Amino acid sequence: MAEPGADAPDDVLTEEDIGAPLGERVTLVQFSTAFCQPCRATRRILDEVAGMVDGVAHVEVDAESRLGLVRRLGVVSTPTVLVLDASGRVVRRAGGQPRKPDVIAAIGAAVH
Repeated sequence: MAEPGADAPDDVLTEEDIGAPLGERVTLVQFSTAFCQPCRATRRILDEVAGMVDGVAHVEVDAESRLGLVRRLGVVSTPTVLVLDASGRVVRRAGGQPRKPDVIAAIGAAVH
């Protein structure tokens, strides 16, 4: 059985791909693993930013349980954060723990 969204373009993700609804304006998709220490700090930063900005959702994806999606997107380390616009198109991508100002700037770029 193919992973949800397997036929979709690589730069567009659906609710089925990430297992949660897309944000009204922006979705912050975080790929994490259970023992990843920077993933915990990244989760806190993204949750905080999503709570500050209307229409922004934060979705955390367990990379180990979604290997097909990880391969499709070329995720090679955790945390990896994708910023999706309202249509699910990947507009920014970053590896490692992001800084809050960078996340806010990426959201601004995604809504314009």
